[in-house]
Parts: sequence; structure tokens; C-alpha cells
Amino acid sequence: MSPSTIFEIANTTALLAWLLLIIVPNFAGTKWVVRSGVVSLCFALAYAWFLLGNFSLDMEGFEAFSTLEGIMALNGAPELALAGWLHYLAFDLMIGIWEVGNAQKHGLPHWLIIPALFFTFMLGPTGLLLYFITRSIYLRKLVLTVD
Repeated sequence: MSPSTIFEIANTTALLAWLLLIIVPNFAGTKWVVRSGVVSLCFALAYAWFLLGNFSLDMEGFEAFSTLEGIMALNGAPELALAGWLHYLAFDLMIGIWEVGNAQKHGLPHWLIIPALFFTFMLGPTGLLLYFITRSIYLRKLVLTVD
């Protein structure tokens, strides 16, 4: 399967997972497939496959991570760019899953965190920041813990 095909499958899967997380977070299917981490695990496995299959394990390969130019060069290979994208998909989804669970733990209405979920899906850390702001305002106290 080509990197382009896997990219399309991963993007479609991520979109569907995020829609389930946003629209029906407590649906049994959402809990089983998304909130359990199964989708993120699949992304992680694909990430490991593409990274290990296309990354040099010598010191030069690791040195690429120490400069912006090195990172840009790594992303020049389609397989490594795909690995990087799968990394984003896996981790952003896990943050979204955590946001939903944490909001439920603290009694936040789900509709209130939908903007944070959207921004976590689209812009990762920006959505997490919005979640922390939303939670702090709702709870009327600054809460920066991830409990």
C-alpha cells in the first residue's frame, strides 16, 4: 500500500474518530473504538512501521532531530513525512480523549468543550490550551493539573 493511500485512510479514520468523540462521546462504539485508544494504537503501529522501516539508526539519523534543517530533510521522504503525520494524529487524538474524560470527571458539560476538541483536532496544543482555559473558567479557578 502506498504512503498516499495510507495517508488517506489515516485521515479518514481520524476524522471519523474525532466526529464520534465530539458528537457521541458516551456511545458504546465510541468508548470501544476511540476512547479505549484503539485508533491511536493503530496510528502508533503504522508510525513505528514507517519510522523504523525508513529511518537510519546511525548517529547521523538521530542528529537530524537536533536541527530544524534536519527535521525538514526527514520530512522530504514520503514515508517519514507520513510517519510524522501519524504521530500528530495519534497524540492529538489521545489528548482529545483525555479532554473528554477530564471534562466528565470535573462535571463540565460536553457542549462546552466542543470548541477545544475541534481546535485540538485541527491545531493540537492550541486546543489543549483552550481546554485548560475553558475548564478553569467553568470551575472558577486556575487548574493546570492533568488529574
